[in-house]
Amino acid sequence: MSEIPGTAGGVVWQSGTPGSLYDYIRVASFSIGPDGRVEQWSRRAAELFGVTAEEAVGKDPVEAFMPADLHERGYQQVKEILDGEEWTGLVPFRAPGEEEPHGMAEMYVMPSETRTGERAALCVVVDVRALRRIETDLAASQAIFGQSPFGFLLFDTDLTVKRANRRFATVFGGEADDHRGRTVRDYLGRSEAERMTAALRRVLETGESVTDLRVVGAAPGARDRRHWSVNLYRVHSGSGRPIGVAGLGIDITRRHNAAREAASARRNLALLNQAGARIGNSLDLEATARELLDVAVPGFCDLASVDLYQTLLTGDEAPPGRWGSPHDAGHGAGSAELRRVAFASAVSDTPLRSDGGHAPDGRPGTVPVEVGSVHRYPFNSPYAGALRTGRIRTVPGADGDLAQSTLVVPMTAHETVIGLVQFSRAKGSEPFGQRDRALAAELAARAAVCIDNARLYRREHERALILQRSLLPPGDPEAAGLDIACRYLPGTDATEVGGDWFDVIELPGHRTALVIGDVMGRGLRAAVAMGELRTAVRTLAQLDLEPAEVLSHLDEIACGLGAPIGAQQSRAHKSRGPELSEVYLATCVYAVYDPVTRRCTFANAGHLPPVLVEPGKAAALVDVPPGVPLGVGGEPFEEVEVELPEGALLALYTDGLVESRDHPLDEGLGAFRRVLTDPARPLEDVCDRVLTSLNTGHGEDDIALLMARVQGLPGEAVGDWRLPREPRSVGRARELARAQLAAWGLEPLVDTVELLVSELVTNALRYGEGEIRLRLLRDRTLVCEVWDAGLVQPRRRRARDTDEGGRGLQLVGLLSSSWGARRTPRGKTVWFELALPDGEGDREPTVEQLLSMF
Repeated sequence: MSEIPGTAGGVVWQSGTPGSLYDYIRVASFSIGPDGRVEQWSRRAAELFGVTAEEAVGKDPVEAFMPADLHERGYQQVKEILDGEEWTGLVPFRAPGEEEPHGMAEMYVMPSETRTGERAALCVVVDVRALRRIETDLAASQAIFGQSPFGFLLFDTDLTVKRANRRFATVFGGEADDHRGRTVRDYLGRSEAERMTAALRRVLETGESVTDLRVVGAAPGARDRRHWSVNLYRVHSGSGRPIGVAGLGIDITRRHNAAREAASARRNLALLNQAGARIGNSLDLEATARELLDVAVPGFCDLASVDLYQTLLTGDEAPPGRWGSPHDAGHGAGSAELRRVAFASAVSDTPLRSDGGHAPDGRPGTVPVEVGSVHRYPFNSPYAGALRTGRIRTVPGADGDLAQSTLVVPMTAHETVIGLVQFSRAKGSEPFGQRDRALAAELAARAAVCIDNARLYRREHERALILQRSLLPPGDPEAAGLDIACRYLPGTDATEVGGDWFDVIELPGHRTALVIGDVMGRGLRAAVAMGELRTAVRTLAQLDLEPAEVLSHLDEIACGLGAPIGAQQSRAHKSRGPELSEVYLATCVYAVYDPVTRRCTFANAGHLPPVLVEPGKAAALVDVPPGVPLGVGGEPFEEVEVELPEGALLALYTDGLVESRDHPLDEGLGAFRRVLTDPARPLEDVCDRVLTSLNTGHGEDDIALLMARVQGLPGEAVGDWRLPREPRSVGRARELARAQLAAWGLEPLVDTVELLVSELVTNALRYGEGEIRLRLLRDRTLVCEVWDAGLVQPRRRRARDTDEGGRGLQLVGLLSSSWGARRTPRGKTVWFELALPDGEGDREPTVEQLLSMF
């Protein structure tokens, strides 16, 4: 039974489990009558001694429950008790029928009287084992509350503190008893207190324990936030009634900080791995800067930007960073010009400010720096200091700025500062720590190396492009009897410079050499090799050799490009022994076109065959023996002579036009031939149509395309005569030349041509063999050719004063714009060329020039 105060009527009695101390110690009672025998036996006594009331009532307790050796003393104690004395002590007992004692009871005997006034006794018995357990439990409780190194609280059912231990009081102040009656709101902030209260109520209602509840707060008077791990469980009475909630709190601030450091280290390691995989995938400076920011935002910071020196981006080799003195810092002096090449933000699209930076005009300003704009940093600013010293600076955020702190990290490659990267965290984010500074430096260093590599590549790429383009024919090349159109598309910035080239070379007799080639390999070395081969082709072309001979000489030159390094270089590399320079192979097609006969002679060194489109026919590949590439050496080259009809279209090209990773070569050649279905269109339009129609996959390789439409010299532009080997042929040659020039309206050239023709025919009669042939060709210039069967080449020499001859070739060289001699299959040809009267270079020799021959 229990009572609840405060109800109507004052006190209300109700039944229920006691839930008191007696539930734990389990007190039993019985009474002894005046005769010394058991008179009453409680249920608790029956549970304690294991004897029912029927078995105990009426029996002598000494005889029934005490060992035999204690009977005498037991009877003496019973007598004294019945005489009215109280007694307290420990009594061993045994169950009836057992010889040995099996328990120890603490007994309190109180004298009593019956109705008739006889002496009796009331006995209260407690099992000593229960008492020992209570003592142990009390000691354990005292150890938890008094000696535990962890904070301990016992909450009542109304969730107020019922008891706190000394450790808790040490952390939160005062004595342990001072915390009685408080709630979690007295220790934690509002949000944390509400969360803790909800957890306490849930544990009290459901009985389900809560483990490792993380709570954050600050002890009274302390500024640093602490982290606790709280375990909650419901506390019951001995009868099982909930009487409150126990809470054990462990300070895990160090563990939390260590875990945060470990998580930060794992995050930084992941960022570095990500940086290694994502930064430097392109050879473009701006793209590499953007890749850096893609890694840093938002994984490392909230805002970031990259500034690079303007000289770095423009290709200027001058060292970056020209600084003024501190006295000039307010007058536009400071850092060298930088360009903002990248910006990224996870919180705002507003660019980072320049912190008082200067615009190119020298005016200071705090306006945001847009991507692509050029600006300066003042001399005394932390940004200029980071650039000047190469050390990281931390810049706190100013009022009104989005960023609470900024790491200013110089980008250094090969001990040279090339730019600046800013990592900023917005207000509310965790500030940068020492570990963050190390990570920022590592990210900037990796990006700087990649940007410097991209800079070096860009410089080499631009130089190679300059070299390559300088070696290509300038403008639209012209050729007698040919309409020429060409296209050259270099690889994109993502690819290296290739070795593709083409050329149109004027040969004597208004003939034209068409050349196209491709050096296998890329980069500046390939471009240099291409330049050497192109120069060699032009030199050999001026010797007027046959196409097969030209390729044979080129083959020897290409083999020489892979010759052993010179002795001086070998001595510089003694430790590595002899080595070879890089071996270059090249493919080439060399064709010579004669506009008089409209015949073209081809020779091929491993290149793709030319394409010929005759009027009214489909495009076809010219059947030219492919030969081996230049540089292989030892293999002869073959020639093929093809007559080209009037209006035919000839196309020379490199493999970048017809071959890519997306389709095989045969498919590309077929598509190229199908595009050339309308050769009558303007040649420039045909070139454009080829490049726009074919799936060239441009960007993978350079593309060179050289197209020529055949337009042979008309018959009236050619004068061709054969002369017998006799002295009068000299006069006949002068007459034929005079008449032909008159027919062409070139009377101003008659005297000069008569004189020079007379000299060449005379030499043919004197030093040559066989029949003499005279040919005049009129196109953009006038060409005169004298053929004979002799093999001796004319040689220009300076005649002595006493010599009667030897001045003819000097006169030819003086009066003509150019002259020369070439071998033919049946002898040789000596020729000279004159500009037309209305053309440039039409001049008469001076007296001094004429006298210089004597």
